[in-house]
Amino acid sequence: MKEWLEKHPRFTVHFTPTSASWLNMVERFFRDITTGRLRHGVFRSVPELNAAIKEYIAMHNQSPRPFIWTAKANDILQKVIRANHHLSSKQNDSLH
Repeated sequence: MKEWLEKHPRFTVHFTPTSASWLNMVERFFRDITTGRLRHGVFRSVPELNAAIKEYIAMHNQSPRPFIWTAKANDILQKVIRANHHLSSKQNDSLH
């Protein structure tokens, strides 16, 4: 992979922690299809479920929109730091 990246300098690898699934656009899409179509649906068969998924994707693709981040990186990092501090203090409290 390193060799390929050296030959293609316009690509950059960004590693994200596994606990940051909200950064992964595929995860966001699965969340959207789950809340928008699957969660409250009733499917009597696998083909019916497949049809519902394909219908959702077709409708989604009729008016695609790019996702534009509105949060600033510093704001996100500050929230992560606060959450980590809060979680650490909760864990310390439960040990005593």
